[in-house]
Amino acid sequence: MPNPHFRVSIISRGGGRSAVATAAYGSGSKLSSVVAAAAYRSGEVLHDERVNKTFDYTRKENIVHTEIITPTRSPLWATDRQALWNSVEFGEKRKDAQLARSIIASLPRELDNEQNIQLVREFVAEQFTAQGM
Repeated sequence: MPNPHFRVSIISRGGGRSAVATAAYGSGSKLSSVVAAAAYRSGEVLHDERVNKTFDYTRKENIVHTEIITPTRSPLWATDRQALWNSVEFGEKRKDAQLARSIIASLPRELDNEQNIQLVREFVAEQFTAQGM
């Protein structure tokens, strides 16, 4: 029987600093913004307009799947990773703003990749997009 693992953390600004990517913490890396965190997690090139810096993680390995899931009435630009995360950075003005949530969940080995992706989609739909997130 698999041992389920589930961890949620907040990516936020602390004391007025840029958002620190908590997912990179375990690897010893610190990223300077939520845009950098999104680039790291997705293995893409994203430009952070707030700090005028481009983050390129296209050489990162072992990324099985990336996807942006939005509520039904979301604007089309919300599915563009760069537009979405730059909007989050600009939209939050507080120095202690919570910019994103990082969720780590273990998935059953008994399921193939497509089944695991569908399992996560259903979880996200039920727990997040149904609540407007």
